Amino acid sequence: MQVPTSLKTAARTALLGALTLGALGTVAAFAQEAIPAATDPAAAAAPADVMNKGDVAWMLTSSLLVLFMALPGLALFYGGLVRAKNMLSVLMQCTMIVALVIVIWTFYGYSMAFGDAASPYWGGLGKAFLAGVTPDSMAATFTKGVVIPEYVFIVFQMTFACITPALIVGAFAERIKFSAVLLFVTLWVTFVYFPIAHMVWDSDGLIYGWGALDFAGGTVVHINAGIAALVGALVIGKRTGYGKDNMAPHSMTLTMVGASILWVGWFGFNAGSNLEANGGAALAMINTFTATAGAILAWVLIEVVARGKASMLGAASGMVAGLVAVTPAAGFVGPVGAIFLGAIASVVCYFFVAVVKIKLGYDDSLDVFGIHGVGGIVGALGTGIFNAKALGGIGYGEMSIGGQVWTQFLAVSVTVIWCGIGSLVLYKLVDLLVGLRPTVEAERQGLDLTSHGEVAYHS
Repeated sequence: MQVPTSLKTAARTALLGALTLGALGTVAAFAQEAIPAATDPAAAAAPADVMNKGDVAWMLTSSLLVLFMALPGLALFYGGLVRAKNMLSVLMQCTMIVALVIVIWTFYGYSMAFGDAASPYWGGLGKAFLAGVTPDSMAATFTKGVVIPEYVFIVFQMTFACITPALIVGAFAERIKFSAVLLFVTLWVTFVYFPIAHMVWDSDGLIYGWGALDFAGGTVVHINAGIAALVGALVIGKRTGYGKDNMAPHSMTLTMVGASILWVGWFGFNAGSNLEANGGAALAMINTFTATAGAILAWVLIEVVARGKASMLGAASGMVAGLVAVTPAAGFVGPVGAIFLGAIASVVCYFFVAVVKIKLGYDDSLDVFGIHGVGGIVGALGTGIFNAKALGGIGYGEMSIGGQVWTQFLAVSVTVIWCGIGSLVLYKLVDLLVGLRPTVEAERQGLDLTSHGEVAYHS
């Protein structure tokens, strides 16, 4: 059936009119949205935040690397340094601390450290149980307008919260109740770690406001853990048979493996703290290489001069000392300055481990204070020096070397006092509630069997 010509013409006219009206409506709608953005200065000056998938991928990887530091890195490093009868107790303590702190961090730790409360001492409980955090929530990086998912930031900082209390247990390894470790860690992260993390890293924090430099945790992680370790060693007392029995490491092989894993994981620790995959992360990465190398060489050289032989234990100790020292400085100093900073830290840490500990007579089993505490202090103060452009640093901030070192000293002092007093109170409280030490018989038999009913090795 044919359609009359008049109807065809009418249909074409109607269709053309409809298309024209639709196009005009679309243009008008676009103009309504575009014109205010172009004429409103506030709208034009506020670009949307940008999320870079490369940054996100790097931060996810860095989070895994820091977890790798704790499990199995730190666990094997410590496990090799104790006697065979206590190997599993150290592995179990590290494993349970990581699991416990993950849950605490999710419940209220993240909120206390990085919540919305405008307080210099804590972040409040507004984000308890991660309230208000969704896959669409974003956290700022160091570049204005560049963000990463808040869940990624939460996980990255969570791994720091996990490894810090695990460091402490090396000071009283082989002589503490398993229940005491778990109770102490629960209280310590709540009243010591979370407030210090907020004061140093949150934009409302007390120490952050002073302009103190701590790129990846010299104060928050290492000085914090080192001071708590020293207090614990003094409160708990010496191992049964200390100074009489052979307490040499049972496996330097495992210690070397653990130390090497720590070094690899530390790239996530330091370079990840840049929060972006850019030149700042590259600087932190190369400094993590150079400072550690300088520290290893310095420690071994001292051993050769003092004892005539270079030991694997010395090389591993120097490795950790260098990593600790460069942690606060990683993104602020140059690669050559990092070598000198690592070497200086090694010399000072060696003196505390080989001389001061012996003179004062305290039993810091695995030298947590001597390496992490002392190395963290040297690194924090040294950051104020080697940050200067004249010494190859980036010259972050506007302070003179003297002014920055003084600010670093204040940050170290607050951390030492807060952690020292807080840890002492918490050790005494735990001792009152569950007791800190096992019986002498249990300690002599070994904590593997008496605390966990198993052994690391079968003959």
